[in-house]
Amino acid sequence: MDPRNNTRLLEFVLLGFSQDPDLQPVLCGLFLSMYLITVAGNLLIILAIILDANLHTPMYFFLSNLSFVDICFTSTTLPKMLVNIQTKRKTITYADCITQMYFFLVFVELDNFLLAVMAYDRYVAICHPLHYTNIMNRRLCGFLVLVSWIVSVLHALLQSMMVLRLSFCKDLEIPHFFCELNQVAQLACSDTFLNDVVMYFALVLLATVPLSGILYSYSKIVSSIRAISTARGKYKAFSTCASHLSLVSLFYCTGLGVYLSSAASHSSQASATASVMYTVITPMLNPFIYSLRNKDVKRALKRILAGKL
Repeated sequence: MDPRNNTRLLEFVLLGFSQDPDLQPVLCGLFLSMYLITVAGNLLIILAIILDANLHTPMYFFLSNLSFVDICFTSTTLPKMLVNIQTKRKTITYADCITQMYFFLVFVELDNFLLAVMAYDRYVAICHPLHYTNIMNRRLCGFLVLVSWIVSVLHALLQSMMVLRLSFCKDLEIPHFFCELNQVAQLACSDTFLNDVVMYFALVLLATVPLSGILYSYSKIVSSIRAISTARGKYKAFSTCASHLSLVSLFYCTGLGVYLSSAASHSSQASATASVMYTVITPMLNPFIYSLRNKDVKRALKRILAGKL
């Protein structure tokens, strides 16, 4: 029978981190805790921005979008992994695998683009403070977020459609805790040359363009800060972008760490473990970075917890 006819009836096996049954309760408790912290922390950030009128600015508008994306980002992978651990079933259907892959790509690219948009916002705020309100108006802010969504959705749709053209025969074990694009494509028994070309071209294009924008924005920010005469003025200007710079460093350093660890060890298991950094740890730490380093957010969160908002 033609394997292509059976493709949509297939089930993949997500091997996860460990086959040791004694470790499963520990892993379940650990990742459930991280997931709940991620959701609660990012929801608090969104709630603080909505309720506090002082936070109704472009910077916090982008931050609320980033927090929403981070909740969705972790929700595409962790709940399925937790269910698999609890039910002791590691399988995922073909349709669910493609769906998970699609939404994962959407939200990881949105993270990427929103960080670039936030860098542009900081560039305008520091380098063109007198024109900030006029430049970063509601229409432009909405347009930047909309474009980020459109590009992310189209990219994820393209990659998913490319996987749909593949046929799968046997050895459907994915050495990961979710349906990662490259891992799934490697299981195909049909030619994946075109998939590889599209995958790596899109990766280079969609990673370098936002990163280049971030680097350009911060090069201009550093030049503007150096031109400020007083140390107090330099500190005040830098403090407005310190939290965002921390997020950028965390996101790109963990992503680079995943690539380097997988390239150095040639182990999919090592890649899966390293992937936890940017799929779980980074979204979990984002609310702490902004709440601990940002006085406005910290003040709003205190008022929410005290019931004053």
